[in-house]
Amino acid sequence: MSQLLHIDASLFSSDGVSSTLAREFVERLRARDPKMRVTHRDLGRAPIPHLDAERLSAINTAAAQRTPAQQRIAEEADRLIAELQTADRLVLGVPMYNFGVPSVLKAWFDHVARAGVTFRYTATGPQGLLTGKRAVVVTSRGGRHRDQPTDTQSGYLTTMLGFLGITDLEFVYAEGLNLGETERQHSLAAATQTIQQLAAT
Repeated sequence: MSQLLHIDASLFSSDGVSSTLAREFVERLRARDPKMRVTHRDLGRAPIPHLDAERLSAINTAAAQRTPAQQRIAEEADRLIAELQTADRLVLGVPMYNFGVPSVLKAWFDHVARAGVTFRYTATGPQGLLTGKRAVVVTSRGGRHRDQPTDTQSGYLTTMLGFLGITDLEFVYAEGLNLGETERQHSLAAATQTIQQLAAT
């Protein structure tokens, strides 16, 4: 049975454009594979705490030496990692905020990137341990940034997912959403068409 991890990072939760498009993609995948199990994390509705010294210390402390509070923190991070480890496919709904990814998504990466668990250091450099997974990033932007210096999203997500071993990656772009209604509708239609094509394959 296939397993999909669906993460939305919009501050507007399910009402965000990226969330709406990502949800359509997941629904199309479900229609093709009704037995597929889906784990959904809405980081806008239930944000993950940003990594700080207390949380980092709890995660890095040996299990037998953790305080009850540290154990709860570590279990939260372990749960995020387990969701990612068991998924065959990852779908990310990611709006662009100030040329980058939402901070709640950065917090998620900070919790799942753990040496010796999701990646490891070798003599030739870091090696991702989450290989064999496919990922689709559905991103929405008010302006047009694809292939421009202002798009720090695509490079960051490609780097972070690749660092974890996820290199089979596709992007769906909905851009120019604040450049007028005609531009918005054209962009949404193009993104929807890309979603349909990806879901069919």
